[in-house]
Amino acid sequence: MMLLRNKEIQSFLLVATILLMCATIFGILSFGGQAGLLVLALGLSLTGLFLCYTKRRMARMQSLTKEVDQVLFQEAYAPISAYEEGELSILRTQIHKMNQKLLEKEKALVEERNTLVRSLQDISHQVRTPLTAIHLITDLLKGELDVEKRRWLLKDQENLLRQMDWLIESLLKMAKLDAGTARLDNKKVLVETLYNEAVMPLRIPLELRGQEVVTHIDPLASFQGDLSWSAEALRNLLKNAMDHMEDGKSMYFTAKENALYTELILEDEGPGIDKEDLPHLFTRFYKGKNAKDHSVGIGLSLCKMILLKQNATITAKNKPGGGARFVLRYYKDHT
Repeated sequence: MMLLRNKEIQSFLLVATILLMCATIFGILSFGGQAGLLVLALGLSLTGLFLCYTKRRMARMQSLTKEVDQVLFQEAYAPISAYEEGELSILRTQIHKMNQKLLEKEKALVEERNTLVRSLQDISHQVRTPLTAIHLITDLLKGELDVEKRRWLLKDQENLLRQMDWLIESLLKMAKLDAGTARLDNKKVLVETLYNEAVMPLRIPLELRGQEVVTHIDPLASFQGDLSWSAEALRNLLKNAMDHMEDGKSMYFTAKENALYTELILEDEGPGIDKEDLPHLFTRFYKGKNAKDHSVGIGLSLCKMILLKQNATITAKNKPGGGARFVLRYYKDHT
């Protein structure tokens, strides 16, 4: 019998036998033979009840052990039975919670791995496209070309290299945000300072295209966040609007603050956003129907990532009169 092979049970039976014998002898000597037999019967009954209870408890422990084996060595976990006893019930519940946590982590790891594979494929494709064009231009430059043709090819090559440089830099920034290694400040930022920081590298391209940004910024409007990263986000929005507008068109940037949030609105005079593109506009590597050839679909995605890290949101829709409208809201922390 498995129960009797248990060393703890053997020790208990040895002690119980000694105590029972002593109690029986004491009962016989003190109160007579009937009292001694009564003590013996009572002791045997209690010992039997204890052994039955212990056997039942060990059977439940064995079932619980099988459930632990399922968690450790099998793919699926199916609870075998329910337990009424307090300690075992708590232990079983904790095993179930542990298993659920492990399953969630395993699922997250699989999703993360699939995302990484897709990202690497997308990155490879995005880098390979301008790299292939650079190789072709390099081969052409080795031949006999007039000065004008050579100048034109060199300009194209320079643009492609600049595109690759921006792509790699943006991907590195996204990787930092994904990994949580990017350290964002939480300081007071004036929106006017933010706008000047964001638009500074774009002033010459705006001038060359005859485009302008009409601003209506509350001089006191501010938010808690990181100036450099927020400028990166706004700059991507401005570049996106520039690329989708014709030369000579305008953008309109307004900013105001209320008790709940600081709101930044950027509107443009472009063709607007296609209805099919709206749900996927901030998806990484997504290129809309009206995207330019050099677009890689990461500018708006990076913008949203930066904002989410700062308790901010971004929404996009079309204006009634035409053109796109982006609304950024930096929410105040009232905790």
